Amino acid sequence: SIEHMRAQGADVKPGDFAENITVEGMILYELAVGTHLQVGADVILEITQIGKECHHGCEIMKQVGSCIMPTQGIFGKV
Repeated sequence: SIEHMRAQGADVKPGDFAENITVEGMILYELAVGTHLQVGADVILEITQIGKECHHGCEIMKQVGSCIMPTQGIFGKV
């Protein structure tokens, strides 16, 4: 989470991970692939992937020595 990376000393804000949606109060990476999430009245997102390889030269990795994308990055489809 953004909060987790800030606690490690990273200077991050919403959008720095190129995320399309930012949420509070849910631990999304604990949900299973295939989980459906209702967003507003008309949109359902399906979690398709959790985690991805951190690219070389990641600014977050440079700042604090670790990155959440391999374990906490969430991907989905509408």
